[in-house]
Amino acid sequence: MREPRPLNPTPVHEVPLPNAPLERVIAQVRFPTILSIRDPDKVAVFQEEHRETYPHLDKEQVHSIELTASRTPNVRQGLIWRLADSEQSPRWRVSLGEDFASLETSDYDRRQDFLDRLRAVLTAVENTFRPASAQRLGIRYIDRLTGEAAGNVAGLIRPEVLGIMGSTDPRSLDLRDSITLMMTEARFQGPDGSPIQGRWGALPPNTTHDPDVLEPVAGTSWVLDLDMATPGPRPFSADDLAATAARFAESLYWLFRQMVTDEFLRFHGGEP
Repeated sequence: MREPRPLNPTPVHEVPLPNAPLERVIAQVRFPTILSIRDPDKVAVFQEEHRETYPHLDKEQVHSIELTASRTPNVRQGLIWRLADSEQSPRWRVSLGEDFASLETSDYDRRQDFLDRLRAVLTAVENTFRPASAQRLGIRYIDRLTGEAAGNVAGLIRPEVLGIMGSTDPRSLDLRDSITLMMTEARFQGPDGSPIQGRWGALPPNTTHDPDVLEPVAGTSWVLDLDMATPGPRPFSADDLAATAARFAESLYWLFRQMVTDEFLRFHGGEP
């Protein structure tokens, strides 16, 4: 197998999609464990930076099970603070745990708006908790086609991406028409060594490829899930991390545009 060649994305004009099928956008930074994040007084300082935008605060006890070499399960208990724009069905949410902070939305409108909000979160983490390093920064975009769009996926997604689902070869029609679930997974070598993980494909009703971030829907669907992350740790600098996030967003949008057709853009209200 040949050595992979890093992607070389060029800036692509962003086409606004009034009816975008973007279900969720998530950015997360991980850092070495900071136990003071358990302290409500410390978190109050962090909350104050965001209280006007995300006025609703909640805390969640989480448990994880780690298998040790002796095969004796090690149960760990953690705490996650959630700041949201509304109490019921929030569209924007900031999560703060002992070793991570994240921003997620189901109401993505403009790239710059998301990046500005992310910079504010990263700056508050840096000012309040002074993490020693950023072990990983990742951004993830999840699109989902349902209804008419899912039925017309062959016209909306490039055939080389669809694989057998987009085939018109008579020899493969029986296989294509019998598919109930098909997920493709690929890892791309991104710029500067940053890996991009891609997962896409067809899902039957009441199914999801990742229950932690995407709820199932009643009908059949087709998902495109792209995730880009830093290859290793770096000093925790909000400015540097925000600039990296902006580059990642550009790269992921470039990859998205390589996978969809102009008909996809028009179908969702855009002008190619």
